[in-house]
Amino acid sequence: MIDYTVDGDGVASIVWNVADRPMNVMNNESVGAFRDAVYKAIGDKAVKGVIVTSAKNDFVAGADLVNLLKESKDPAKALQNSFNLQKLFRDIEKAGKPFVAAMNGTALGGGYEICLSCHRRIAADNPKALIGLPEATIGLLPGAGGTQRLPRLIGVSKALPMMLEGKKVDPKAALALGMVDEVVAPADLLKRAKEWILGDGQTGHVKPWDQKGFRVPEAANTPRGAQVFTAGNAMLRAKTQGNYPNAQYIMSCVYEGMLVDIDTGLKIESRYFVACTQSKEARNMIRSLFFSIGEANKLANRPKNVPTQTYTRVGILGAGMMGAGIAWSASAAGLQVVLLDSTQESADKGKAYSAALLDKRIKSKRGTEADKEKQLGLIKATTSYDDLKGCELIIEAVFEDRNIKADVTRKAEAQIAADAIFASNTSTLPISGLAEASSRPANFIGLHFFSPVDKMPLVEIIRGKQTSDETLARAMDFVKKIRKTPIVVNDSRGFYTSRVFATYVTEGLTMLAEGVHPAIIENAGKMAGMPVGPLALADEVSMELMHRVRQQTRKDLGDAYKTDGSEPVLQAMVEKLGRIGKKAGKGFYEYPADGKKKLWGELSRHFPVKPEAEQPDVQDVVKRLVYIQSVETARCLEEKVVIDVRDADVGSIMGWGFPPFRGGTVSNIDTVGVQPFVTECDALAQKHGARFTPPKLLRDMAAGGKSFYAI
Repeated sequence: MIDYTVDGDGVASIVWNVADRPMNVMNNESVGAFRDAVYKAIGDKAVKGVIVTSAKNDFVAGADLVNLLKESKDPAKALQNSFNLQKLFRDIEKAGKPFVAAMNGTALGGGYEICLSCHRRIAADNPKALIGLPEATIGLLPGAGGTQRLPRLIGVSKALPMMLEGKKVDPKAALALGMVDEVVAPADLLKRAKEWILGDGQTGHVKPWDQKGFRVPEAANTPRGAQVFTAGNAMLRAKTQGNYPNAQYIMSCVYEGMLVDIDTGLKIESRYFVACTQSKEARNMIRSLFFSIGEANKLANRPKNVPTQTYTRVGILGAGMMGAGIAWSASAAGLQVVLLDSTQESADKGKAYSAALLDKRIKSKRGTEADKEKQLGLIKATTSYDDLKGCELIIEAVFEDRNIKADVTRKAEAQIAADAIFASNTSTLPISGLAEASSRPANFIGLHFFSPVDKMPLVEIIRGKQTSDETLARAMDFVKKIRKTPIVVNDSRGFYTSRVFATYVTEGLTMLAEGVHPAIIENAGKMAGMPVGPLALADEVSMELMHRVRQQTRKDLGDAYKTDGSEPVLQAMVEKLGRIGKKAGKGFYEYPADGKKKLWGELSRHFPVKPEAEQPDVQDVVKRLVYIQSVETARCLEEKVVIDVRDADVGSIMGWGFPPFRGGTVSNIDTVGVQPFVTECDALAQKHGARFTPPKLLRDMAAGGKSFYAI
């Protein structure tokens, strides 16, 4: 757990080595053992100084979140635990002998806070190591002194963005920021730590904030500090819409803490930290952004007893935006890629997409010309189906037309091995229908990537009616290979992500048709926590594409097709007004070349706005935009389109930007409470339409007092 030794020169080593974990984590057992070692070193007069380091490849990853959630159930106990940890770190600072953090690898959260309590931080020159305080990304705040020590160390203006955005930087960037004192060759790390202890450390073991006359130059009661906090609060409000209490708590910790001494500041931090752990937002974010995404990345739902597939060569049909992005992701993972299109010009253009991305990496010093040459060498741009021979997987990313997809499916399958997988990147067309063109439907599956592929981390895997367990398992192996997060759904029109995402846009268009002011609709979307409003999102997606999908759906379903309030708006924008979205430079918004986008001034002429007195309360609009997504997700669960509620939450956050503080579309129902959610949906259905009617699944859960998650 913690190894403790003292060498002949009186230098003690406290080495983190938590058993049965790939990385060191802070929990009751490990912190207890660390505490014992610290006080043993402090109490031993023969010890001249202490090196704190790790026996693993990384330093300390931070808190054990399972332990944290368990402990936080009793706020009083959680507060006392926080005080105890703060005391331990303060005792390190006031030990009267030097402590050096020898950071051999990644040090995050509580792990970096250990380092902050030491008198010197020396990091190994490991470009893969990450250093920072990322607690904000899961709804928490640095609760072991981070909000007090980092601003005192590097200044408020540099520390606040690091904490509020949860930034993680490599050792050299940390050195430039002042987060570490030295970066040395890995082989010299312990040697250099010992040299400092026996040299400058003998007199340099009093922290600046423990020295007489220390003042924080950017405290709120200074001119510079007043500017920082005034601007910071305004920017924070604009970015979070007040939806993330932990972000405001971080700001408050720093604001209040910099006006008082370090010990009082640490007490302030502990109280805000415990308040964070009690919030529904933190529990939602920890559950979905840590545990559920972690399970997805571990392929928790992968069929058992299927050997892991090793990939070396994949084929991609269609070198447009999606195909080119998939080619980038596969080649970045070291796979040979055959990028095929109908013309060599189109295929070359698709390969050029990767070249442009690699040039950006070189410009930002995240890659080299050699890296570029190596990755581009893996991509073969071609028009010949013969080049697909030897591919273990084919991914079709051609135009959303059944006939075109059927044609490329037959041509590709004629060249590949009988056990190779064929996947379609379609976002709307049912996989089982597309598989009818395949001679091996058991090997046919959907791999729905999100645009832009190089940035979006999610892949929705769609299992058709005849897709085998083996094909599903092997498809999941591919997604893991290219370092993306898979969710698994069953075949259905629109699958899960496209189907539920569409409800957000559709509800916005429906409200516009009802006469709700477009600015209210858009602002409500952002207040709800969505990245952009539904009208802006319609522009991004392209109303022409949305209209075409509607027409195809109407053709496929015939009399079973159900229209909705958004359809007249969509039809008018595309067919009458020719405003198809951002790609055309005109949609619900105008896109001036020399300025920011703005709502089209003629919207109210074509879609009359109700008088101000009849406009809805903005919170009612927020509720409609959020609840419609959750109730549609519940239908997907009832229809077995989505099997695992964790996949539903992960998919909603990573796929289309459902607000993380709500935990995903399913967690949102639990947060409201299943019974209250059903009651509120019934009220919305009565007022706005049957689309809000909760499915039987939710009614049964409400009657039984059940929830989707245990915590």
